[in-house]
Amino acid sequence: MSQVTVETRPDVLIDTDREDQADLCTEEMLINMGPQHPATHGVLRVVLHTDGEMVLGAYPQIGYLHRCAEKIGENLQPFQYVPYTDRMDYVGAINNNQAFALAIEKLAGIEVPPRAQALRVMFAEFNRIASHLVSVGCYGLDMGAFTPFLYCFREREMILDMFEATCGGRLTYSYIVPGGVTHDLPEGFIERAWEFLDFLGPKIDDYNNLLSYNHIFVKRTSKVGVVSAETALAYGLTGTCLRASGVCWDLRKAAPYDGYEKYEFDVPIGEPDGGAAGVRGVVVGDCWNRYYVRLLEMIQSARIIRQVLETLPEGDIVAKKTKNIKLPANAEVYVEAEVTRGQLGFYVQGDGSAIPSRVKARGPSFSNVSVVEEVAKNHLIGDMPAIIGSIDMVMGEVDR
Repeated sequence: MSQVTVETRPDVLIDTDREDQADLCTEEMLINMGPQHPATHGVLRVVLHTDGEMVLGAYPQIGYLHRCAEKIGENLQPFQYVPYTDRMDYVGAINNNQAFALAIEKLAGIEVPPRAQALRVMFAEFNRIASHLVSVGCYGLDMGAFTPFLYCFREREMILDMFEATCGGRLTYSYIVPGGVTHDLPEGFIERAWEFLDFLGPKIDDYNNLLSYNHIFVKRTSKVGVVSAETALAYGLTGTCLRASGVCWDLRKAAPYDGYEKYEFDVPIGEPDGGAAGVRGVVVGDCWNRYYVRLLEMIQSARIIRQVLETLPEGDIVAKKTKNIKLPANAEVYVEAEVTRGQLGFYVQGDGSAIPSRVKARGPSFSNVSVVEEVAKNHLIGDMPAIIGSIDMVMGEVDR
């Protein structure tokens, strides 16, 4: 059970002998939310400074899942380190593989074949959909809605089946490697992909009816945990948390990689009253918009996948010169990619050997979770699951 520390307020002087002041006596408390709390989405501890039901301050405490990921990267060759990137954001593992592979390729001067680039984009977008399905389903569960959780995980299982058929993994894949990808498409994959995309479209309407337009859900999430565009930028928020605050910024558009410039898609942002959704009371940057932007991004990811399937080129799936990669001495790169939760960046430094002399990861969830301290003020304790769930952090990537 959570430990509770009680602190009385020394700044409030109460004459308890007076009946009209006896009811004014209050106490402030420090309440530990987590690290085993189900609404923290991992081993996150948030110390809540409360006065009754009001949260005066919320202070995230991290580090419970620290595994020395960066130091390990300085003792392994790039191919050996790819599985460790899976385990940072284990809900969007393929996107992590892609970010690290891009950094190594830029440092070593490796050119990725066109078919491998197209496969990377397709599987990265499939993983984005799978990750957002987890976010949407679990967020509904946090708000007391059980059915959307079952629906979202049903669709996610279909994606994981395709991943398993391709590379054998269902959670951690090590699919994207420096120079390309590990496996080509199995027999029947394209047909299964089209079937899933046709199946997913109508399900978005189901999610909207179950959650997006649900009166109780809207009341729990609208005007709660509002993050302005200025605050989002000041705290270094990226991904859906930044776009929900009205900032149209997506690396797939701003700095395309792996051929993203070939595909047409929109960048959803937070809008008052939910934009076309027309949900009254919703404001830019609140919990509802952070949820809804992810729902819209699933539609855009499906749109990208359709274009990949229509234009998939033939050819090699990995560059020919990828064995015994030597990283140039006195060379360094920093490359970012738009992963499921924002911008994941890798700084890699070479010393002429096959093993990097320095590896540094910039995780989006690490920055996104920092804003909790700012937005939780003057909210009720009951609003904390809504605020934390809307940020959708993964602690493996926060702690590394």
